[in-house]
Amino acid sequence: MELGLRDKTVLITGASGGIGRALTEAFAGEGARLALLGNRKFAELEAWTAGCSWRDRALALRADVTRPEEMERAFAQARERFGRVDACVANAGVWPRDELRLDELPEERLRATLEANLFGSIWTARAFLRALAASGPRPDGHGAALIFIGSTAGRFGERGHCDYSVSKTGLYGLLRSLKNEIVTLDPYGRVNLVEPGWTATEMARPTLEQPGRVERIVRTMPLRQIARPADIARAVVFLCSPLAARHISGETLTVAGGMEGRVVWESDQVDAPAVRRRIDEA
Repeated sequence: MELGLRDKTVLITGASGGIGRALTEAFAGEGARLALLGNRKFAELEAWTAGCSWRDRALALRADVTRPEEMERAFAQARERFGRVDACVANAGVWPRDELRLDELPEERLRATLEANLFGSIWTARAFLRALAASGPRPDGHGAALIFIGSTAGRFGERGHCDYSVSKTGLYGLLRSLKNEIVTLDPYGRVNLVEPGWTATEMARPTLEQPGRVERIVRTMPLRQIARPADIARAVVFLCSPLAARHISGETLTVAGGMEGRVVWESDQVDAPAVRRRIDEA
């Protein structure tokens, strides 16, 4: 299927992480031009990008999503290189591993999680809309696309991680507001949210490797498997397409194996080794 992404410029935050790299490879496969943002792992991102076949269509940029001035500068650099930014994926985020009740949660962690996940998405979206205002809509009618990466924790909550849950729940407010704002800049502009469940990223793997954790997770999924980063990336690419998803805006696409927040399988019906093998086959 032709997705209409060839030679479109896509800016991806958190491009150095597991989902970020999968996003990069998926968009590169569609022929897109890439503005790739990293921060703490920027050196790794820059080195990886330099070794890829599509490196001539990519620009690696260092920016901290919690600093609005750095996001403005990154978009300006992307526009200087490529002329405009057609799509933006607000993917950067953190998931603190330690499980702590709210009464145990240090103020520093709470504020840091909200700064990275919620405010980072706000500053990314604001910089994207400002770039769109400066460039105007495309003359071919292919509307701009803004995608937020949420989490099922924003829908169901997550014990011991209320800071993360709150930071992702806030994206619903952004989604529902910005879908009505973007069209004042681009009549065919769209805003959507992809909501992953448990995904086998570098950040999540230590938790997934804990005894009994996989069994507990997949008991709530009709599809007894853990998502791979590529599963999330394909959903994002679809929603960014000005052809395949041209009339989809303000929606949440959940990529979580049908998770409902309730148990649908008994423990003896979960083949944990098979689940882990499918992860490693990715």
